[in-house]
Amino acid sequence: MRDLFNWIRRKFNFNFGKPDKVIEAHSDLLKKIENFLGFQISHPEYFVKALTHRSYLELSPDIIKSNERLEFLGDSVLGLVVAEFLFSNFSEEDEGYLTKTRSHFVNRDALANAAEKMKLQRFILYDKRFLKGSHEGMRTIMADALEAVIGAIYLDAGLKKAEDFVRKRVIHPSFKSGGFMVDKNYKGQLLEFTHAEKMETPSYKTISEEGPDHDKNFIVNVLIGSEVVGTGEGKNKKSAEQDAAKKALEIITNKHS
Repeated sequence: MRDLFNWIRRKFNFNFGKPDKVIEAHSDLLKKIENFLGFQISHPEYFVKALTHRSYLELSPDIIKSNERLEFLGDSVLGLVVAEFLFSNFSEEDEGYLTKTRSHFVNRDALANAAEKMKLQRFILYDKRFLKGSHEGMRTIMADALEAVIGAIYLDAGLKKAEDFVRKRVIHPSFKSGGFMVDKNYKGQLLEFTHAEKMETPSYKTISEEGPDHDKNFIVNVLIGSEVVGTGEGKNKKSAEQDAAKKALEIITNKHS
């Protein structure tokens, strides 16, 4: 197994920059991260990189890469740990239920909520000018950083440590609150409802898109046939469509009740 970890580390050639300078410059941060994680870090450069948003690169010339590659790796580790947890704890449920439930643990909102609970923002290196006060932007940065930290733990200490972290910081809080059982895929629910009622398939139309790139606001209509049955808004098309579907469900389910 150790050979596998070493192979992955080689494949994840970070091209970190100037590790000694970076580690020295962020020694206080690394001590706080180590205390937070509860184990001794062997490769501190992984964690500095995991907590480096791309906006920070302009502020620190010694760091030449952001956390995006570690985010990719952490996403896969997270998915594996959550899938194994669900497979072991929901032995009577089918593949469809497991897939839907996993999505509630690993989606952006769930990760951002988990990151907020653990106050991950205090560790993240980013340029505040990039956000310009956007709360949603900060939630995205935290969700991405959380995945990158999971990737860093996996590379530094192995799968068992990564699994312990995911279970403690992501799965158990959501499992305990029951938040993972709340189906927030309103588009999927609306599609299922319209099919069951033999209605036309919903379609979505963007009505407006306003604001600067870092803080846009979208207005979207959802239509069944030619009739507008809901209007939603959000910081991206996906969230605006979900909001429109949610409002449409409230209206048409009341009509059919």
